[in-house]
Amino acid sequence: MKIATFNINGIKARAGALTRWLDEAQPDVAVLQEIKSTDETFPRELIEERGYNLETHGQKGFNGVAILSKLPLEDVSRGLPGDNDDTQARWIEATVSTGSGALRVCGLYLPNGNPVELDAAGTPVAGGKYAYKLGWMARLEARVAALLAAEEAAVILGDFNIIPQAEDAAKPDSWREDALFRPESRAAFRRIMHLGLTEAFRARTRGPGHYSFWDYQARAFENNNGIRIDHILLTPQAADRLLDCAIDAEVRAGEKPSDHVPVWAELADYPSAA
Repeated sequence: MKIATFNINGIKARAGALTRWLDEAQPDVAVLQEIKSTDETFPRELIEERGYNLETHGQKGFNGVAILSKLPLEDVSRGLPGDNDDTQARWIEATVSTGSGALRVCGLYLPNGNPVELDAAGTPVAGGKYAYKLGWMARLEARVAALLAAEEAAVILGDFNIIPQAEDAAKPDSWREDALFRPESRAAFRRIMHLGLTEAFRARTRGPGHYSFWDYQARAFENNNGIRIDHILLTPQAADRLLDCAIDAEVRAGEKPSDHVPVWAELADYPSAA
C-alpha cells in the first residue's frame, strides 16, 4: 500500500498540480492539508472520478484536511480530541479496511505557531498562536498515546510545521527563533516520537539536503533552500510493514505548484487497490 501526505495550499488553486500527481503517483491513500474549502464547496468530482473515496474536514479560506482512499473508509472522525472549543479544521482520521487487516489513518495540519509571543519569563502568552501550537501538540501526544495503547496499526501523517533537526533545514540558523524550530516545538515533537513511533523517512534515509517545503520567494526551490516539515509517523504495528519512504521533490517544479511536495511511504502486506 502506498500512503502519502500532500499540503496542497488550496484545492482550487492547485487542482492541476494535485490531479497530475494523483495520476502519476497513484497512491492508494492520501491525506491533504490546507484544502482551504468547506466540505460543501470541495470539488469532489476531481477526486471521485479517479476512483477515490473522499472524506473532508473543511473550513472556508483556511486550514482544512482530507483523506482520499481507493479502499473503503470507515469510522471517520473529525477534530483532534481534547478541546471542544477548537473550531480549526486540522485533524481527520479514518480506518482503511483491507483483506490483510485495518489501518488507522490520521491526517493532520499542525498549527504554524508564528508569531512567537512570550512573556518576560519566556513562557508562551496564553491565547497566542505559539501557545495554541504547543497546546495542540499536547493533545496530539494524548491521541497518539491512545492509539499506541490500543495496539492499532496506525499512520499519523501530514504537515507538522516542525523542523525536527538542524539537518532538516538548508539554513538552520535562520530558523532558530521560528515556531517551527524553537526548542519547545522540537521537544514536544520528541515527546510524541518517544511514545514509540517511527518516523518513516528517517527510518530509510539519513543526512541533510532532503526537504518537503520551499518558499515561493528568492528562488528557494532552485537554490534548494528548503525545510522538511511534512512527516509520516508509524505505530509499531505499521512500522513493521514499512518498505520505503520518499519525497516527490520534482512536483515542486511543476506548473502552479504548492510550496509543499508529497511525501509517501510503502507498507507491505496491505494490498494495493490497483
